[in-house]
Amino acid sequence: MPEIIKAPTQIPVPGGKVIDEYVGRVNSGDAAVSIARMLAPGGWTEPFQTPEFDEFTIVLRGTVRVEHDAGHFDVEAGQAVVTRAGERVRYTTPTAEGAEYVAVCLPAFGPDLARRDTA
Repeated sequence: MPEIIKAPTQIPVPGGKVIDEYVGRVNSGDAAVSIARMLAPGGWTEPFQTPEFDEFTIVLRGTVRVEHDAGHFDVEAGQAVVTRAGERVRYTTPTAEGAEYVAVCLPAFGPDLARRDTA
């Protein structure tokens, strides 16, 4: 039977970004996939991470910068980016407007699976 998800669960993360998880380990108990809406303020940054999941990100508003071992690129509203499990990446919002985006993670996001750098 279809199941409605009436509201997301907010997942705390560093730097003031808001993760509203609709589907995933926290909100729906799904370990195979997570779907979340992100709101990141202008100038937001987080530590580098080497996640244990693939992440598919669609930018709805603003710009998301993706830093990686070979450099960086900006993903603008209407564009998407795919990062693979085991790739060292860092997401930031380089403009004052910040960004709104949707992330789909396979398997589902978990703070312990993000493997964020501590230094």
